[in-house]
Amino acid sequence: MKRSSQELASHLKTKANELGFVRAACCPAISIGRLPEFFAWLEAGYAGEMQWIEKRRDAYSHPSGVMDGVKSLLVLLFPYKTIQPEPSQPGQGRISRYAWGLDYHDLIRTRLKQLVYEYKSCVPDGHARGVVDTAPLLEREYAQLAGLGWIGKNTLLIDRKIGSWFFLAALLIDQEVPYDQAYTTDDCANCRACLDACPTDAFVEPRVLDARKCISYLTIESPGPIPIELRTQIGDWVYGCDVCQDVCPYNKKSAALGIPELYPRKEQTQLDLLELFEVTEEAFRQRFRGTPIWRAKRRGLLRNAAIVLGNQKNPQAESALLKGLADEEPLVRGASAWALGELGNPTLIQVLQARFQQEEEGEVKAEIQAAVHQLQRQGKLKEG
Repeated sequence: MKRSSQELASHLKTKANELGFVRAACCPAISIGRLPEFFAWLEAGYAGEMQWIEKRRDAYSHPSGVMDGVKSLLVLLFPYKTIQPEPSQPGQGRISRYAWGLDYHDLIRTRLKQLVYEYKSCVPDGHARGVVDTAPLLEREYAQLAGLGWIGKNTLLIDRKIGSWFFLAALLIDQEVPYDQAYTTDDCANCRACLDACPTDAFVEPRVLDARKCISYLTIESPGPIPIELRTQIGDWVYGCDVCQDVCPYNKKSAALGIPELYPRKEQTQLDLLELFEVTEEAFRQRFRGTPIWRAKRRGLLRNAAIVLGNQKNPQAESALLKGLADEEPLVRGASAWALGELGNPTLIQVLQARFQQEEEGEVKAEIQAAVHQLQRQGKLKEG
């Protein structure tokens, strides 16, 4: 029996809940009013080197850039909050909560395929597509249009009950259905917790993030050296950052709703940074394939590990960083040189100078020179 549009929407929401999506709501497939702000953000260069966004700029204008004939969106929230993170110890690096378990793309896509199947079982000649943060779709804006929450000052969608510890996904369909009421209240009010807590001052203004200064961008998306003026602010974050979410009042009272696959493996919320410098490309693939950390690649993760070890100034990191100084990847060698300069051990000057003579990459040579000068300055300060 053919379902009415109301029954179709209700059926899809029920199935979404059964599949683990904590909230599901519908909105029309229309152009979003905040498009000019999005384009201004791109033009200001705030996307950094995420060039795929600019390349698909026009597609963001309407959901038809993702699926022809789309009329409605079922916007979905998939929670990932699990256990509380442990404090990091010297030699350890913090990982953003979302990356503790398996790759959420795989987990959510499997569920979206089931929703597509459900839709086609109700609308045999219909067309649907499920997406999770890789399509040119302004998910947060459509989530707000569907009434799932508001876009907070930290640029994330916030739900009053579950905070922002969730992934956004959407099912695009070619049928009109009854739409949920848009969320029009700014429940951040006068709160500035996220803006004031950001270690790198990455928020240009409320709801405008300069990704080039964001720790998550720097440790995951940025392919090159982390700007020297931002390295100390990285602190002990080796992959991603949760600061602007940790301080949000709505997150402090939210429940742990994440599925088992999103819990940290071996109950570890930190990475052992010293052992990472023993990891080969093959070992990296075996260990991190199927997890979000795979995205950073070995060279990116070791770059991050070196920066964190330099920030911790732990003498026990010296051996690992010397191994990094001889790594096959220039990105790792440069970061390791900087970190060695932060350790404050004057005996490293000779080692760095010897490495300088062997180094062929100009950027790495500059990092080594800067590290030598840093150790020399520290030595003079101690003598003074």
